Amino acid sequence: MELAARSVRFSETTLTELMIPSYANFGGKIHGGILLSLIDKVAYACASRHASTYCVTVSVDAVDFLKPVEVGDLLSLMASVNYVGRTSLVIGIKVIAENVRDGIQRHTNTSYVTMVAKGDDDKPALVPPLLLENEDDARRFLEAMKRKELKETYRDAFDNAKSIMDVDKNIKKLSEQRCVIGWETNDL
Repeated sequence: MELAARSVRFSETTLTELMIPSYANFGGKIHGGILLSLIDKVAYACASRHASTYCVTVSVDAVDFLKPVEVGDLLSLMASVNYVGRTSLVIGIKVIAENVRDGIQRHTNTSYVTMVAKGDDDKPALVPPLLLENEDDARRFLEAMKRKELKETYRDAFDNAKSIMDVDKNIKKLSEQRCVIGWETNDL
C-alpha cells in the first residue's frame, strides 16, 4: 500500500525552551548533553508527525556546536524532514539561541538525525514519501542523499583500514603521537 506524500511543512516542528541554571556545565555554558537531549526530542516529534507512528533514533550524523548557549537564552530548535527512505527519515535541525534582553539571535547548532519508523509490531514501518514543494526542499533532500552516500563510503573505507591496522606493524606511528606505550615491545 503506497502512502500519500506529505510536505516538509506538514511536519515542521519547533521546540522552544528557556535555558535555566541547572542546565549549565562547570564552565557556565549549557551542557552539550542537554542540547543533545533537546535535539533528539525535536527530531522524534518531527519524524513521528511525518510518519504518523513511533520513531526511534538510529544515528546522529552530525552535531556541530558553532557557538555556546548561555543560561537565560531562549533556545529554539527548528526541525524538518530533509529526506525519507522506505522506513527511515533524516531530520535536519537548526538551533537558534536568543538573548531576550537584547534580542540578539545566534545560530548555535546544526544537526542531522536519522530516525526509523516503527509499527505496532515493533518492526520498521513504511513512511510516506516526501513532497518537495520548492528548490530548498529539493536541495535539502539531495544534500541528505549525498551525506548518506559519503557516510557509507567512509564506513567502508574505515572498515577496510581497520582490517589492516595491525598494532605490531604500526607501533612506530604511535611513538610519534602524544601517547605512551605502557607495555614491552621490541619494535620501538
